[in-house]
Amino acid sequence: MTQDQTNSRDEGRQSLVARLRLRLHTLQAAFGQTFGLGPGATLSALIFTTLVLLAAVFGFFYFAPPLTIIITSGDAGSLFQRNAGKYAKILARKGVTLKILPSAGSFENLERLVDPKFKVDVGFVQSGVAKGQNIDRLMSLGSVSYEPLYLFYRASKPFALLSDFTGKKLAVGEKGTGTNVLALALLALNDIKPGGPTTLLEIDDEEAEKLLAQDKIDGVFMMGDSAASRTMRDLMRTPGITAFHFKQADAYARRTRYLNKLVLLEGSVNFGKNIPDHDIYLLSPTVELVARENLHPALSDVLLEAATEVHGRAGRFQRQGEFPAPLEHEYRISPDALRYYKSGKTFFYRYLPFRIASFLNRFLVVFVPLILVLIPGLKLLPVMYRWRIRLRILRWYRALLELEGDMSRERTPEKHKELIGRLDHIEQSVNQLKVPASFADQFYFLRSHISLVRSRLLGDSSG
Repeated sequence: MTQDQTNSRDEGRQSLVARLRLRLHTLQAAFGQTFGLGPGATLSALIFTTLVLLAAVFGFFYFAPPLTIIITSGDAGSLFQRNAGKYAKILARKGVTLKILPSAGSFENLERLVDPKFKVDVGFVQSGVAKGQNIDRLMSLGSVSYEPLYLFYRASKPFALLSDFTGKKLAVGEKGTGTNVLALALLALNDIKPGGPTTLLEIDDEEAEKLLAQDKIDGVFMMGDSAASRTMRDLMRTPGITAFHFKQADAYARRTRYLNKLVLLEGSVNFGKNIPDHDIYLLSPTVELVARENLHPALSDVLLEAATEVHGRAGRFQRQGEFPAPLEHEYRISPDALRYYKSGKTFFYRYLPFRIASFLNRFLVVFVPLILVLIPGLKLLPVMYRWRIRLRILRWYRALLELEGDMSRERTPEKHKELIGRLDHIEQSVNQLKVPASFADQFYFLRSHISLVRSRLLGDSSG
């Protein structure tokens, strides 16, 4: 780079700095004239206003809801996976993308949500699997469905109690699934535990179905979050295989608070073939839509709206409108979810597209309070500034009054000289005061009063 180019660049920088200073000075002068402030106060007000506006703009964009939600669902073909797909279609209509992560089921979903390093926002979690997990940073958006537990078994006569399976071979679901957790918990209540005479196989549903069909095991536990609906329908229709009737369902539900008693009604699977041929009591936890505590309130609303559309219809085990519901089990219910259950979506989200509603909602939350605070604050600033300037002027009036009071007393030449010195100090201090033009009248009145006192002081001396 040549010397001329360097000089030209430096001159350009200096010109830019000069223009910026000129604009700042013009803005400062306009601000000061508008609010009646001095240069220092004007600069402070400008800096404060700028910082507040920058903070508001940052908050406006920072609190914008993300347009992508990540949900951890379940195995391919499971009810969890199918429901997540329905959610995705509903959210897409609102301009929100739902990214679906397959999983092994409830337990893995919960592990992902608990792990802060794993990128996920919400997930389907069966109630009852949170034991031993740190769930302090998780919230429930509510229960969205029942998740009945089936025990399909092959026997020449129906088994009456779970304890009748002692010494048998049972498939209890893969380790880490909701099926596995609940099956082992129920068997433990009947003194059937791993390592005992009963063989407990932790295998997937497809393999368990084959082994049961081949008469190589005696029973298999299955739930909708891990087993495909086709698998369970096929087992119900297979001759020689029946679903276990939990005749003690009421007692189990009373003992374990997250369990519910459900009834699979006679003929509800197939009316023509009357499958099942009698009412079957089942045990069922609920499925909760669990989210991390930092989920944006707007996303909570759209998820619950999707959950209402997907789960709100009447089904084999639930009434119309029964789900979603704020049923609290292991997880605290989200405050945003409670607000949704009580009053529905907020005004803007109820009538406007998601993005427009989000924009208006953030504007009201960020800028309206700012305006309500900043404008009174700016109005208060001149009042405080004028009060401060007035106190400075009144300070010298007080000194002048004290001096006049001392003038009325008997004076010696030394006392007269002292009074002259005090008056000179007052006048010199007042002349050094910097006051805005709005206080010029008070300033000049003070100076004229100083001159008046000096005239009296000198007149008394000459007399």
